[in-house]
Amino acid sequence: METKVLKLDAGDVDVEKIREAAELIDAGGLVAFPTETVYGIACRVEGEALARLDNLKDRTAEKYYTLHIAHKDNVSQYVPVIGLRAQKLIRNAWPGPLTIVFALDEQDIQTQRANLAPDVFKNLYRDSSIGIRCPDDPVALALLRQTKSPVVAPSANMTGKPPAVDADQVLDHLAGQIDLLLDTGPCRHKESSTVVKIGKKGMEVLRSGVYSQRQLRDLSEVRFLFVCTGNTCRSPMAEGIFRKYLAEKLGCDVDGLGALGYKVNSAGIMGSAGFPASPEAVKACAVEGIDIRPHRNKGLSRELIVESDIIFAMERLHVERIVALEPNAAQKCSLLAEPEGIPDPIGHPQEYYDCCARTIVAAVRRRLDELAT
Repeated sequence: METKVLKLDAGDVDVEKIREAAELIDAGGLVAFPTETVYGIACRVEGEALARLDNLKDRTAEKYYTLHIAHKDNVSQYVPVIGLRAQKLIRNAWPGPLTIVFALDEQDIQTQRANLAPDVFKNLYRDSSIGIRCPDDPVALALLRQTKSPVVAPSANMTGKPPAVDADQVLDHLAGQIDLLLDTGPCRHKESSTVVKIGKKGMEVLRSGVYSQRQLRDLSEVRFLFVCTGNTCRSPMAEGIFRKYLAEKLGCDVDGLGALGYKVNSAGIMGSAGFPASPEAVKACAVEGIDIRPHRNKGLSRELIVESDIIFAMERLHVERIVALEPNAAQKCSLLAEPEGIPDPIGHPQEYYDCCARTIVAAVRRRLDELAT
């Protein structure tokens, strides 16, 4: 068999050549194509085509391949519940040189078993997980948009050999063994994608690549912000209470939240800084087993709003102030306790603070039930 080579300009993608390649993949053929990292071998998720790919790559049938998708929103077809940290990683790093292995619980696996064709489910999921990549290359994305079948794409090389980063290297490895090669010249990064596994137990780098571990931590850290007036009563109580129940949900100590990629903060619209939480707020939280004595208040800033992913305000006026400082925050800001909000306890007796803390606990539990962690 002779491998057909089609040259393309990544800046002006030839639709007819892409269609020819997509039809070949859907018919069970193997097509090498460029990504921003290395060249891959596109193969439809179907038994006979995958058996041919296994033989070419000298892999056993137990070795699963990474699904490639044309748009990051397509991930919901294969991962029904996506945790907050994975959501942020997808938002920041896709399309891009990152493969994400999603850990699914048993309920999600059963959902996928029911929703997908048996051959697709059997060949994409392993050990209750699935690997997915959304490449950042115009030819790769055009090809994936045109295929009618789900597509996996391991690197275009023989097992044990370096990945091919240009068309000549693909032919050196695979000439006569693949049906078609889409040639756009050298890949941008010339390095494999980073592979991470992400789930409730945190994120683990399975393979080093373009992204460093520190970059991935920054791209995936989920930041919560609680806002009240002076940041000495309600928002520090909410911050402490949220830390406690988030840690319980994740099965870790409060001090371990950072390692799992979660940061919880609070601020006040008054702008004062350096004052401790009020004695009444400290006492109310102590009843819940929470120590907020180390807290020192700080003022709300646009920078703090921008860097936060989810913002909970105590009253409507706090929401208005947040949006006035940063209009784009409207989509990520809401009242902690809908619809009335949580009144300010300042100036009231201890019983009022205790009631406020109980209200915050109930609201925090409801919010955590709504969030996929």
